[in-house]
Amino acid sequence: MTWRMPSETAPQDRVWMAFPPVGASISATVEDAHAARVAWANVAHAVAGFEPVTMVVDPADRDVVRRYLSAEIDVVEAPLDDAWMRDIGPTFVLGDDGRLGAVDWVFNGWGQQDWATWGKDAEIGAAVGEWSGAQRVTSTLVNEGGGIQVDGCGTVLVTETVQLDPLRNPGLDKAAVEAELRRTIGAEHVIWLPRGLTRDAEKFGTKGHVDIVAAIPSPGVVLVHTQRDPAHPDHAVTKEILAVLSGGTDASGTPWTIVEVPAPVTLRDDEGWVDYSYINHLVVNGGVIACSFDDPNDAEARGILADAYPGREVVAVDAREIFARGGGIHCITQHQPSV
Repeated sequence: MTWRMPSETAPQDRVWMAFPPVGASISATVEDAHAARVAWANVAHAVAGFEPVTMVVDPADRDVVRRYLSAEIDVVEAPLDDAWMRDIGPTFVLGDDGRLGAVDWVFNGWGQQDWATWGKDAEIGAAVGEWSGAQRVTSTLVNEGGGIQVDGCGTVLVTETVQLDPLRNPGLDKAAVEAELRRTIGAEHVIWLPRGLTRDAEKFGTKGHVDIVAAIPSPGVVLVHTQRDPAHPDHAVTKEILAVLSGGTDASGTPWTIVEVPAPVTLRDDEGWVDYSYINHLVVNGGVIACSFDDPNDAEARGILADAYPGREVVAVDAREIFARGGGIHCITQHQPSV
């Protein structure tokens, strides 16, 4: 069987999410959990305007989930440690015979982070794959869905700090990672970006997920997070990423058309440098669920996304409570392509 991960712009059957449990790193207290649940629910309801949504809920929360979610959101139950479905869920692929597959990566808490627990979350990939009716595609690679961005035509973007992390994949080199990405998602051309954003490399980050710095809206086109303010350390990071992409091509050999997406004007929050990014959006059937930050650059970014995804309605959702917990809208969702 040959598997291929389609573009995120391909038709979808549904989006999967996870309901933030009390006691998780993102929702340690009842107050934190409430704020997270409101933010996650806002995203779920925005997505539901375009396609079905299924929320995985810890059994302990079965009596409270409907306080946050309307009846249009489907609910299934499984024990949860956290609620980052892009990372704990499977990566959906299509077989050359048309069947749906679900790549079940090894999940180890974003490289065995000392603040993370992951025994329950490590089982979610297989559970979601089974609920979806997909064929399970097992992998020994420690990887997360936020660590890959594809064009559906054989190109995948990754970061050296994630797939080559010694606490994720000790002993693996680029060739070994590329071979596994070829087997599982059909990657013929792997582009290695050096790192992710500064905040994402700090204590509660992922060590550099690519889905906050670059996205591929169509073949040959790449959206790149660009920090314009030299006071922010991501100014140097994004210059480095732009340099790598400007000298490269996609799997077909086509040089990239690079579309720079400005970072929000906001530079800091109570914890330090922010990693607010409009790149971390979700493409759905007929729409784009975009991050907003009550920031002067929100409108410009929304216009860029509208141009990048013609014919799709761009719906902005305030993502500040999500980013305060270590990710964005793309991070808390996982799309299931249609077969």
